[in-house]
Amino acid sequence: MSSVHLNVEQKPSEQRLATDLYRAVWRWHFYAGLLVLPFLIWLAITGGIYVFKNQVDDFFHHELKSVTQASNQALPDGQLAAAALAAHPGTLVRYTPPPSSTRSAEALIATNTGERLSVFIDPYSARVLGALPDGGSVAWTVRKLHSLKYFGSVARGVIEIAAGWSILLVLTGIYLWWPRGRSGGVISVRGKPVKRIFWRDLHAVTGLFVGGILLFLAVTGMPWSVFWGAKVNQWANGQNYGYPSGVRVQIPMSEVKLSEGGNAAWSLLQAKVPRSGHEGHEGHEGHEGQDQSSTIAEPLATGLPPALTLDQAIAIFKNSAISAGYAVQWPKGSQGVYTASVYPEDISQQRVIHLDQYSGRPLLDMSFADYGPVGKSLEWGINVHLGQEFGVLNQALLTVACLGIILLCVSAAVMWWKRRPSAGLGAPPLPSDRRVLRGVLAMLFLGGVLFPLVGLSLLVMALADWIAFSSSRSQRANS
Repeated sequence: MSSVHLNVEQKPSEQRLATDLYRAVWRWHFYAGLLVLPFLIWLAITGGIYVFKNQVDDFFHHELKSVTQASNQALPDGQLAAAALAAHPGTLVRYTPPPSSTRSAEALIATNTGERLSVFIDPYSARVLGALPDGGSVAWTVRKLHSLKYFGSVARGVIEIAAGWSILLVLTGIYLWWPRGRSGGVISVRGKPVKRIFWRDLHAVTGLFVGGILLFLAVTGMPWSVFWGAKVNQWANGQNYGYPSGVRVQIPMSEVKLSEGGNAAWSLLQAKVPRSGHEGHEGHEGHEGQDQSSTIAEPLATGLPPALTLDQAIAIFKNSAISAGYAVQWPKGSQGVYTASVYPEDISQQRVIHLDQYSGRPLLDMSFADYGPVGKSLEWGINVHLGQEFGVLNQALLTVACLGIILLCVSAAVMWWKRRPSAGLGAPPLPSDRRVLRGVLAMLFLGGVLFPLVGLSLLVMALADWIAFSSSRSQRANS
């Protein structure tokens, strides 16, 4: 995009202003691309794979997750959890009943050796099928690579900056794409691959169709970012024990967060867990005569089992009509609760239920319908971002978008390579009127205020650009 298509009826002063504005926007679009392109390719590749997380894990961990349905009924869940503990002694943290007749049960155990293992059990024979480190499946590995979680907070901060600059990239790209009276390179590609105009048009047209999805992915990915996402989450869910607006918690709460027991919805990351009452151990009276053989005593630090067995707690959860695939967190200490949580692809079925570990009384039963407007919007956006909201259509759309983003980055790199000078970075030309550059920069800083890490990187880039501007002016003055 080395030229600007102007209306011939424009006055010279208007033409100069339009040219300067175009150059200023193009210059910052170039800087945004320079910073973002490698990360966008990385995010597109890892994100495109993670969209098929269920298929990926079913392929790589088939022997752990799938079982053959037997003629006998599934064994009690307490017996399956006990088998997992026998194979890997330690503390039961979370148990997931088999979500279907051909799926294994899963027990998360904090072992005596200091590991956290996901242990998979055949529900028909109680045979331990194997174990993985917590979060160690192929799909979860891809997810952590996607966010650079393996590389620490600094690397995750870079991803946050890249996401913010992606928003800038799309907005400035729309301005640069705008036809301004021309027809070529708007929705069609001119020339052949050996020509730079081919790559310029391919970049522009691909950006037209992919830009909106890229903008959506950047915005919906921000809630999980290491700085901005964490601060917004504390602000949005920091009141009322961290539960969304509309859920009034009038019961004693512990200092344990729901997210400590495993994966939790974004809106519940700050949510605290209620406390069980144990005066008189009233739960024993309500369950006299029931089979207590499935009680698991080992996990509690006090050495005392809860009054409610795992099987009894699961029976209550089943009666509440919670969706299949839910996980049950084991009570943490004498005041802990049984917690069942499920975050299925159908977002309307999200649900969290806390049971008093002695009486089995539901202390808090919350579904997606209880979230506030902000929470619902963010959760819906995250669900689409993960490829879960519209099933196969959602997966297909994101796959095409990821491929388009890669093409967008490759075409940008080729286009720059073909126009680069023999020496130097090859940044787009400076506007003749520096005030235009200042005006564009001022608008960019508004976004920097909203996303502080992006704003900080913007200051660094602005300083570098100012040095380049001053150097260029000095060279022109001495020539």
